[in-house]
Amino acid sequence: MLKEFKEFAVKGNVLDMAVGVIMGASFGKIVSTFTDGIMMPPIGKAMGNFDFASWIINLSDTPVKSVDEAKKLGIAVMTPGLLANALIDFVIVAFVLFLMVKQINKLKKEEAAAPPPPPGPTKEQELLIQIRDLLAKR
Repeated sequence: MLKEFKEFAVKGNVLDMAVGVIMGASFGKIVSTFTDGIMMPPIGKAMGNFDFASWIINLSDTPVKSVDEAKKLGIAVMTPGLLANALIDFVIVAFVLFLMVKQINKLKKEEAAAPPPPPGPTKEQELLIQIRDLLAKR
């Protein structure tokens, strides 16, 4: 069983998948940082200094100003702002993956579009070859 596991673990596909997962996680962090630190502040500014990260819906009677404060006090809040950030992250990642898959498919099509093999002899050519072979035997 250990031998089988070793063969499975060192197969190229498994290693490629592991590298892809690690790269994807890193890419996700970059996109989250881009969304939270670069994209959302100007959008919030355009909406009258609205801060998506602190957009909460308080489900208790105790007033709180942020998600962190609610967590410290153990107060239940809904966080539509964090959901908005996550949705924007998802759209960015999905769009980048779409572009990558589209490019990979384009490259695969170019590889598959190799020139077709030359056509075989026509019926007339086959007949001429048979006649030639018959005459050569005489």
